[in-house]
Amino acid sequence: MYKYNGLLIHQSHDDDGIVEVVERGGVRSLHFGSPARQSSIKIADPYRLELDYARAMACWLLFKGTVDDDALLVGLGGGSLAKHLLYHFPDCHLDAVEYRPSVVKIARSHFSLPLDRRLKIIMGDGAHHIQHRVETHSQHYSLMFIDAFDHEGMAPSMCNESFFKNCKALLKPDGLLLVNLWGGMNNKPFQDCAMWLSRLFDWRLLFLPVRGKGNIIAIGFNDAAASFSMKVLKTKAVELEQHYQIEFPSFLKDLTRHNASVLNNLIKP
Repeated sequence: MYKYNGLLIHQSHDDDGIVEVVERGGVRSLHFGSPARQSSIKIADPYRLELDYARAMACWLLFKGTVDDDALLVGLGGGSLAKHLLYHFPDCHLDAVEYRPSVVKIARSHFSLPLDRRLKIIMGDGAHHIQHRVETHSQHYSLMFIDAFDHEGMAPSMCNESFFKNCKALLKPDGLLLVNLWGGMNNKPFQDCAMWLSRLFDWRLLFLPVRGKGNIIAIGFNDAAASFSMKVLKTKAVELEQHYQIEFPSFLKDLTRHNASVLNNLIKP
């Protein structure tokens, strides 16, 4: 059976809707009942970040050389970001929060998500989990990734200032928060999230629009995060591109182009 211009190899239903897996041209993708791809894997290279927005989420590497402690991912999907972190950073310990048990099952069976002692999967609502962790895990994570979408958009429980305030409280003083936002800069939910994040991070915030897509990656730098030299970042971007086969020089150009009003808060010439 063909769907979304590819071969439908799995379809199931849970309380939250449809879960589908479609293959096309050696790429396997996760769908939630719509053409939008929630996650993709190149079958011949399962640890590569296949989707443009997922590669853009790796832009944190421009600002941190590694992660050798604890990271949090809200929204597992097919597990692309989780696999990338576990594969490249052996000292990373990752907590991943996922609302739908069926999605975790598919990530294991169809998207090569490994059983790894460094990965702890927590079932539940990401906003509720973070709220409950604030008192016990304050300043715990070096990196946090928010990538929680369904077929309609970002989970409503995360579209409020309190959620992002709790996220910031869980970050180490020099930690980074990366949020996958969707809908474009003229979209009101994006504008609301951008204002909340800008205030909470005292304008130490950069936006990376994903070329040709509706995704915009927000990068929040906590209070003790370092400042950076543009000269050093340009050299580093080239080195990172060679190592990871990800377009870091393009990311740096786009960060510079789209953040003129706040760039000097973080990056010096």
